[in-house]
Amino acid sequence: MRGLTEVRMPYPIAGFLPALLQEDDLLVRWTEGLDEVLAPVVSTLDCLDAYLDPWLTPPDFLLWLGEWVGAHLDENWPLERQRAMVAAAVATHRLRGTVTGLRTLLELATGGEVEVVDSAGVSWSTSPQPPTTAVPPAGLHVRVRTPEPDGVSRHALAELIRAAVPAHVATTLEVLGP
Repeated sequence: MRGLTEVRMPYPIAGFLPALLQEDDLLVRWTEGLDEVLAPVVSTLDCLDAYLDPWLTPPDFLLWLGEWVGAHLDENWPLERQRAMVAAAVATHRLRGTVTGLRTLLELATGGEVEVVDSAGVSWSTSPQPPTTAVPPAGLHVRVRTPEPDGVSRHALAELIRAAVPAHVATTLEVLGP
């Protein structure tokens, strides 16, 4: 809810009436009542580009905008960090599933340095036979260095990692100070 604000109608309806009807006091007062109802709608439409810009949108609209672009936001994060996550959503989606993409996503979420150690458990074969040697299970170790390690929600970071990493990859998380 935007809240109660005094918004004036930039285009009063009475001004669009024919001159003969503009002289009718009852009709003009009735259209002024409609102006009060329609003014917030007109104001919102006039400012639509600001609502869709993550750096300008009102804070209560930011979570909704983040859902539109698929950004995973935590309400407890500082507002500027949430805005950065929404602004970078397209770039992080493009890199999704890569170590670089995970590192970028977590750096935006924490504001710190992120190191991702990949197990590199990959195999390939030119024949359809199963591999003769055991392939180590895929895994990631994520190390986050941030100035305030106690201020970082490990649960929120684990959820963010879980959403960005394939389901079969085991992950561990470590949050450290500088």
